[in-house]
Amino acid sequence: MGTRQRLCTGGGGRIRAGAWTTKTLLMTLAVMVTVLATVANGAAVMSVDLGSEWMKVGVVSPGVPMEIALNKESKRKTPTTIAFRNGDRVFGEDAQTLGVRFPANSYGYLIDLLGKTIDNPMVDLYRKRFPYYDIVEDPARRTVVFRTGDEQYTIEELIAQLLQVAKGYAEDSTGQPITECVLIVPGFYGQAERTALVSAARLANLKVLQLINDYTAVALNYGIFRRKEINETAQYFLFYDMGAYKTSAAVVSYQLVKDKATRETHPVVQVLGVGFDRTLGGLEMQIRLRDYLGQEFNKQGKTKTDVFSNPRAMAKLFKEAGRLKNVLSANTEHYAQIEGLLDEQDFRLLVTREQFEGLCKDLYERVTAPLDKALAASGLALDVINQVVLFGGNTRVPKVQDILRTHIGQELAKNLNADEAACMGAVYRAADLATGFKVKKFITKDAVLFPLQVVFDREGDSGALRQVRRTLFGAMNSYPQKKVITFNKHTDDFEFSVQYAELEPVVGDAVGTVDLARVRLSEVAKKLKASVTENVESKGIKAHFLLDDSGIFSLANVELVLEKTVTKEDDEDESTFQKIGNTISKLFSGDATPEEKPTPEGVEKEEEEATGAKESKEEEQPSKDKVEESGKDAKPEANETVGDKKTEEGTEAKNATVKPKIVTLKETIPSKVDLTYVVPLDGELFEASAKRLAALEEVDNAKKRRETALNALESFVIDAQVKLDEEEYASCGTEEEIASIRKRCGEISEWLYEDGSDADAETYERKLDELRTVANEVYARHWEHQERPEALNALKQMINGSEAFLRNARNLTKDTNPEKDVFTAVEIETLEKAIRSTIEWRDAEVAEQKKLARNAPVRLTVKDITDRMATLDREVKYLVNKLKLWRPKVKPTPPPKPEKTSGKKEDEKSSKEEGQEGEETAKEEEPVLEQTPDASAEEPTVVDAKEEIDPTATEKAHEEGDHTEL
Repeated sequence: MGTRQRLCTGGGGRIRAGAWTTKTLLMTLAVMVTVLATVANGAAVMSVDLGSEWMKVGVVSPGVPMEIALNKESKRKTPTTIAFRNGDRVFGEDAQTLGVRFPANSYGYLIDLLGKTIDNPMVDLYRKRFPYYDIVEDPARRTVVFRTGDEQYTIEELIAQLLQVAKGYAEDSTGQPITECVLIVPGFYGQAERTALVSAARLANLKVLQLINDYTAVALNYGIFRRKEINETAQYFLFYDMGAYKTSAAVVSYQLVKDKATRETHPVVQVLGVGFDRTLGGLEMQIRLRDYLGQEFNKQGKTKTDVFSNPRAMAKLFKEAGRLKNVLSANTEHYAQIEGLLDEQDFRLLVTREQFEGLCKDLYERVTAPLDKALAASGLALDVINQVVLFGGNTRVPKVQDILRTHIGQELAKNLNADEAACMGAVYRAADLATGFKVKKFITKDAVLFPLQVVFDREGDSGALRQVRRTLFGAMNSYPQKKVITFNKHTDDFEFSVQYAELEPVVGDAVGTVDLARVRLSEVAKKLKASVTENVESKGIKAHFLLDDSGIFSLANVELVLEKTVTKEDDEDESTFQKIGNTISKLFSGDATPEEKPTPEGVEKEEEEATGAKESKEEEQPSKDKVEESGKDAKPEANETVGDKKTEEGTEAKNATVKPKIVTLKETIPSKVDLTYVVPLDGELFEASAKRLAALEEVDNAKKRRETALNALESFVIDAQVKLDEEEYASCGTEEEIASIRKRCGEISEWLYEDGSDADAETYERKLDELRTVANEVYARHWEHQERPEALNALKQMINGSEAFLRNARNLTKDTNPEKDVFTAVEIETLEKAIRSTIEWRDAEVAEQKKLARNAPVRLTVKDITDRMATLDREVKYLVNKLKLWRPKVKPTPPPKPEKTSGKKEDEKSSKEEGQEGEETAKEEEPVLEQTPDASAEEPTVVDAKEEIDPTATEKAHEEGDHTEL
């Protein structure tokens, strides 16, 4: 197989001795079947940790454990920077390099601009930090747009291009197309940021399986490698992260929980409390150090130009400040050095760690605040926390560690990969959500940071309208989950809004608008009039809300709930089809009894019951709007069927009377949702952005194709000129052929350095094909002469094996061994003729080939040899398969006659034992051929695409008894 493939591609591979034995053929078949099964059923997935400064990409594919995808520089993380210059687009380190020369064309630290309007405080802070960017307003959505000359790029388009790069790295790593991903986001991302990131992923042709919070991904990664340490007793950990842009802390618990529905026990990691500071990070420290270096340069008075007025000089200072910040984490002092900073003046300054810490003194005072907020939100004291675990690049700063260590009074845990922990946890989650992977369940329960509430107007007893607020998803409530709110008093079309609730002033400014959506309900009066009759009563309008596992809120549906009183006569008249319809309606509407309702995995607190009780005291009327939670926290209402059944049973016991049957009916209420936060990129705007990105991708592909074609042509010309100077190649061509190749190479070489430097990809490819046509005849002869000895050696090995097989097969015919007549005389003779004809053909062809010169047309080709090998192999394989299927003929043994005496019984027993020994001897004497290809040694194996993946495979290789499945 390998030889034939190389023949087709023109490669220089060699045939190994014995490559065409039966065992090798079967092994090759098994490998092919495995690969085909994997490709057909498995699909790789990825996770992307799209940080402010760096981007990490995690991948997992069938048969390959979780790993970090390398970029084109073979590095594990890539700067989240993109640059444009003269129609070219570059990413990562190339973009950073270009950004030093042209800072206005290189964009970085983009992630916190998602979902922000132009007047958001975070946008103002970005402008202050990077004054050389031209940021304008999107006229349709009021979002951030970067302008460079005539080109404009929305923030979603820039993020989408970074995701496309991540997708390319993942596909190069796995060798498979990637369409699904899990993206890591900061926990403080609101609805606008999350929906904007999903839109950017759609632009990159990626399906988002989930948006996972960074601390949740880290906690999941921490848990899967310590699964054995988790038990029924809750263990509490605090994860502290300081990245480039922000700082966060999260208190989580690990516990084994038994699922009530499946009766299975799984580990659960639940977020209990979160605190964050979205402007405290390494970037702010780097900005302050940049400004300090700029001020010191101005003080030196080397030039009259203010360094802060020159964008290129500011970009150089920013880059040097980043390097200096990292060096001062390990050294007490270091020199800042920049050649030609401004007006060709060099800059050199000694900076101590003490000076650097003095610049960030007020920042260090904010280091412990997120930790304290997380503890307060969780309701736990510091002494119950098992460990405080660090992650994030800027937790390496010694001052930050000293402050945290002093504050908590214990050592900090540094046993996580600060850069990759979140990415590896997210890729585990991606494998869990994607098809094609079998994983060990590890349940994650995230927490709501920004509470959501429903606000609506209701008419009071005095007739005046008053505003009513109902909390849907309270702070630190677990999600994903569903909630239901019931409107009891509304009999006409009305509307309500969904808003953030109880936000701190600083948080509210960063989030932007508090309003999220406006919902308008129509046909309420029409539905009530048509549905409410003498025996049908309205139970209110129920609006179903969903907070999915990405933390994105949505309105699922709105319905009018009715209760119909069915008498015995009505019940008898109800047709079978109506009963079936009602049953199906209940199943799909989720209106099941508590026993019928599915229970989510894990255990949740029933906060809503307490909230509802508190709110009910504030209401004057007994019939009020209520909030219900789907799942475990849901409680059956007093007027629902379950309650009626219980009351009915009690009444029957007392007075033996039968109450009418209550049937629940539902009518869909039309609703229109208008988002009031930053409008997601959709519709015509999305299509326009997709076209712009497609045009950029087309330009990049054309550029790559041209570069590849140019490199291939140059390489072939140089390689041909070198080979023709070697005797082993030159001897394979005639003088005319060699001269023609040299002439053609010279012409192309001159053309490349003159007129061909600006040619397109098609021209380079055409000239390469022309040159290959001239040179391939000589190359083919050289390849034949080089590979022929190996092919002949493989043929010799096959002939020897076939002859050995033939010698043993002669003893398995009817004439030589009547009891073991496996083969017929015709079969033996056919194999003997095949071996003899192969030997004669080989000897004759080798002799004729030796008479020819190396530059003469080849007579004995490698393909001829492999064809002969295939013919001989077919004859041997036929007999081998027949031998595998052959079974000795066993004569039936008549049943023994019953004997009366004990002596006869003993004789019978002895006779049976002798018969068994005879059968065992017959089995041992089955024909065994020496040097027979072991056709049964390797059987084709199909690997299930749903493979179990060991996340610890990269750390523990086949450690017996300590295997953790993904």
